[in-house]
Amino acid sequence: MKPVTFSVWRGDADGGAFATYETEISEGMVVLDAVHRIQAESAPDLAVRWNCKAGKCGSCSAEVNGAPRLMYMTRMDDMPDGEPVRVEPMKSFPLIRDLVTDVSWNFEVKKKIRPFKPRPPDAADGTWRMSQDDVDRVQEFRKCIECYLCQDVCHVLREHQLHDAFIGPRFFVHAAALEMHPLDTEDRLDELAATQGIGYCNITKCCTGVCPEHITITDNAIIPLKERVVDDLYDPIRKLFRIFRPRRK
Repeated sequence: MKPVTFSVWRGDADGGAFATYETEISEGMVVLDAVHRIQAESAPDLAVRWNCKAGKCGSCSAEVNGAPRLMYMTRMDDMPDGEPVRVEPMKSFPLIRDLVTDVSWNFEVKKKIRPFKPRPPDAADGTWRMSQDDVDRVQEFRKCIECYLCQDVCHVLREHQLHDAFIGPRFFVHAAALEMHPLDTEDRLDELAATQGIGYCNITKCCTGVCPEHITITDNAIIPLKERVVDDLYDPIRKLFRIFRPRRK
């Protein structure tokens, strides 16, 4: 056991400040364990969101020493010795209280993305046939746990607050999973360009860097979507014959 100092944000939408707490840390503890110990020892009214304690629900998102992270997946052994550990809420979303933010905007965004629309079954038994390569291509995107750390670190949302015009990296991943699905027939490119703001992304790859599921967000989802938008909406030849050619997968 060793004493560690924490600087934890306390407050709500009307304001607040960092509060200092000291607690004992034992081997194997993570930041969420320490926050729970602070609750038990010093601050029973400290608000923090968590659920599974397995790194799979995405609930315990926060910023630890300035970096968007899952508190359960952030080991105390990795924190600098002798320095306070700063824990604060995500900055891209409205603050509710202490470490809890209102992420409901994300749920509303997801509703606006056109859902999966499969082509008719191509087998006599009423099912579909797909190649394994096509399945593997979109399987990576299904790992998302909707922690919204990628949304938090994205400068378009974090610094410029363009929530009305930009859906963010998490939902570009969702759109890519649908657009690249071998059975999907829906076309989402117009919305991606006109109302969902894919043009605002300047592919800094900060979203990829914070993903706890190690999804290659920028290279495998956002860049291919950008290429499709440019090809289909701005190439004059493709634009002219777009309605006459099969939908590209």
